[in-house]
Amino acid sequence: MSNPTTFQLPAIDARALGKTAVLMGGRSAEREISLMSGNGVLAALQAEGVDAQAFDPAQRDLSDLKREGFARVFIALHGRHGEDGTVQGALELMGLPYTGSGVMASAIAMDKTMTKRVWLAEQLPTPRWVWLSAQDQSRERLRTVPDELGLPLIVKPPREGSSIGITKVMGYSNMAEAVQLATGHDADVLCEQFIDGDEVTCPVIGHGATARALPVVRIVAPEGKYDYQNKYFTDDTSYLCPSGLPPDEEREIQRLVVAAYRALGCRGWGRADLMIRASDRQPYLLEMNTSPGMTGHSLVPMSARAAGISYQQLCLYLLSTAALDGQA
Repeated sequence: MSNPTTFQLPAIDARALGKTAVLMGGRSAEREISLMSGNGVLAALQAEGVDAQAFDPAQRDLSDLKREGFARVFIALHGRHGEDGTVQGALELMGLPYTGSGVMASAIAMDKTMTKRVWLAEQLPTPRWVWLSAQDQSRERLRTVPDELGLPLIVKPPREGSSIGITKVMGYSNMAEAVQLATGHDADVLCEQFIDGDEVTCPVIGHGATARALPVVRIVAPEGKYDYQNKYFTDDTSYLCPSGLPPDEEREIQRLVVAAYRALGCRGWGRADLMIRASDRQPYLLEMNTSPGMTGHSLVPMSARAAGISYQQLCLYLLSTAALDGQA
């Protein structure tokens, strides 16, 4: 697959897009980040001449969107009740086109376990895992997980984002505490094989056969700890774009990411996170974000800039792709 370093986006008439709501905030654990993303998108769209207004579903009823005559919606919500298909379903019922993936793809991608099952069926590489239901978390069961996956391993809530509730488990004695932290965010728990190597992320824009990967971003976090704090609130994490990876590695990651995006039925845009195993340079897919961050620290705008797309151009393009399921 050819991936030129620069992209030519189509010309877009901002005023023809109509009255636009930028959904931000919401009720998820990622509310604070969503407000940062949403305000950035709002300012960008307004600067491009779009009639855009902020809309926080935690403070207003979604039915106001229809009543107040909005023509389309830019979803800048993250996490539950924004990225998981629920808001998408409500917008489908109201007939309001929205950015990003539809109901099914959003719901599957929000659940890392379901995502892995789809990728496995498509023979796409993802770390081995153990899923612990709420009824399968006894101390005896937890002791068996390191035997299955090896140490260290990762414990995380399967339906949260932004590295919330994640623990790198170094020994058997850490399992109970890690599971307790994860269950503070989700009744179920995902335990995952730890892949030692480079952490990268790669955005995709478009739909179906037109989906294309943007440049890969390589993430270098302090002590390898890319957590919530280091993602959003420090300047200690380095983001390299161009990634500095060998060209063939970058192309393979882009190929994998587009395949993973299509397998889930994503549209509009998304961003896949991966690890590249140091021992053999094998990339492993971790998750797909269907409503990626758009803050000052966010990686999709950084990758877009490397492809010659400004933040404002990116926001306007994504808004122009707003659609309903079956119409993208």
